[in-house]
Amino acid sequence: MVDVSAKPATSRTGVAHAFVRMKKATVAAVRRLDSPKGDPLEIARIAGISAAKRTSELIPLCHPIALTHVDVRARLCQNGIEIRSQATATGPTGVEMEALVAVATAALTIYDMCKALERGMEITELYLESKTGGQSGEYVSARVKRGRQGRRRK
Repeated sequence: MVDVSAKPATSRTGVAHAFVRMKKATVAAVRRLDSPKGDPLEIARIAGISAAKRTSELIPLCHPIALTHVDVRARLCQNGIEIRSQATATGPTGVEMEALVAVATAALTIYDMCKALERGMEITELYLESKTGGQSGEYVSARVKRGRQGRRRK
């Protein structure tokens, strides 16, 4: 692991994104809560939050971080489910990995919850949207910048 003992503790936030592409019939079934395992969106939210808290156990050289907040939101779209997470902490290292692990786990959970309805779903667009804090300051992905200029899916 990288030695972060000399780095100052600052407030840090990471926001990540993922998308689970699926057929319209699968989206309709999720909307009706017609999944054999229950509500995929709520289960994915809880799975993502739980995973963010265990990131350092999953990613070998990732520092354990005392998270102060994690939020995972899944939103139905016409061609799938968009997932966003936000992780926040105050410390000497960032929370980008926690945000990314949260959306990845939420996406995998949605796949698991819906695989009886469709096996051909695709997990796509997994990326860091933005981060704040630390020596490197703010980062905003080019995808988000384009979106802020009026380009939106759906």
